[in-house]
Amino acid sequence: MANDTALVATAKARSLRVTPQKARRVVNMIRGQRLDQALNICKFSTQVAVSEDLYSLLNSAFANAKQKNPNLREASELWVAEALVDEGFTMKRYRPRAQGRGYQILKRSSQISVVISDDKNYRSNSSKKKAGAKSVASNDSVDSAAVTGEEVSE
Repeated sequence: MANDTALVATAKARSLRVTPQKARRVVNMIRGQRLDQALNICKFSTQVAVSEDLYSLLNSAFANAKQKNPNLREASELWVAEALVDEGFTMKRYRPRAQGRGYQILKRSSQISVVISDDKNYRSNSSKKKAGAKSVASNDSVDSAAVTGEEVSE
């Protein structure tokens, strides 16, 4: 199935009070899985704080997909095409230490983005990257030939 005809639904969660490093542990497990398998992974994951939020995020993405296509029946028809964890805001706190010193504590947060699709091989940026790389390569050969004074045959 081509990228332009694939059913694509997204969901984003922002300001999750979980460090991105811990969130990536669970997100890396669900990337590329069928949606029903990803929901099971989230339900039984040992990273409880992340997996609860990710479970509700995947359900939200599934609801968005059902909104686009009401004929969609089960989560097993969809795939987790992309799952990204980005760094959110960082709260800075100070802990008192000996001799009047204070140590900084960084309380990090995460932003998680999930893209689900009915096409297993769907990638949102793949066609753009290929087209951009092709045009850059052809421009490089023309530029190098102009410097050396050679003819370019394409």
